[in-house]
Amino acid sequence: MDMLSRVCDSLYWMSRYLERAEHTARVLEVHLGLQLESFSAASQRHWQRMITSLGLEPPEGLSDPELVQWVCFDPSNRLSIVSSITFARDNARQVREHTSSEMWEQINILFHHVRSHAVQEDWEGEPADFLRSVRDGAHLFQGITDSTMSHGQGWQFIQLGRYIERVNATSLLLDHHFRHFEAEGAETINFEEHSEWIGLLKSLTAFEAYCKVYTADLKPARVAEFLLLSGEFPHSIRFAVDQIDTVMRALPEAMRPAGNRPARLAGKLRAMLGYTQMDEIAPGGMHDFLEDVQRQCTQIHNAVQRVYIDYPIDAAVEA
Repeated sequence: MDMLSRVCDSLYWMSRYLERAEHTARVLEVHLGLQLESFSAASQRHWQRMITSLGLEPPEGLSDPELVQWVCFDPSNRLSIVSSITFARDNARQVREHTSSEMWEQINILFHHVRSHAVQEDWEGEPADFLRSVRDGAHLFQGITDSTMSHGQGWQFIQLGRYIERVNATSLLLDHHFRHFEAEGAETINFEEHSEWIGLLKSLTAFEAYCKVYTADLKPARVAEFLLLSGEFPHSIRFAVDQIDTVMRALPEAMRPAGNRPARLAGKLRAMLGYTQMDEIAPGGMHDFLEDVQRQCTQIHNAVQRVYIDYPIDAAVEA
């Protein structure tokens, strides 16, 4: 292997944790905005879907402000924003010699920024401002990474971590949203639900991009097609899977084992999404389709871990 497995692993998880923090901040920021516009019942319904779509199981009895604090800062919550950024920084610190000094400086700034809010006994600041700063900080780190780090093996594992996390997060968000509305059997969007569909698109930075393709006329089938199958929009599932497959093909020959199971799995998922049409997904079948995407993405992650991270020592010697 050209690069030590521990380095690949740290870069991969650094990227996954940072993508997770950015996604959580973005989704929570959009939800807090929707609370100001929605009916109380719709707001509470959306709140529950938002929490479960992030994979969170909060303690019972928390008020809304306490729940926001728990999602953002609680160290006992391993999926909180501060936990994710802490894990990302810990992984970055282990591989500083393989990244640029600008990358370390930015992730360190972001870490101390969120920690400075987390240690306050009473969070008096505006939640939206904090969440926006996390989102912007993560975007800045990604831009710095792309412009200051050589696009070799290390950079490829950063890309891999980012897009595997993105597929998982996006598919989970879509699954919980469409499962609710498919259960209601609605093919059109009524007035009370309109803000929730806008919220879904904004949670994936997709509202303006969607409108450029379909205009502002929101239809569930079009939203699903755009967020699931668009090959051009960065937060669509197909786009992320395309990037995963591209990374697998870009890894040096020395890092491609016989059979190359991770690349075969990535190619299979890319082909499935590339050739699927929305009318081929049965009515009410979004859950099964998204569950299959998540299952295949987990297989890719497991194969990457086995082949590139936990490979036997004799395989490393032979390589």
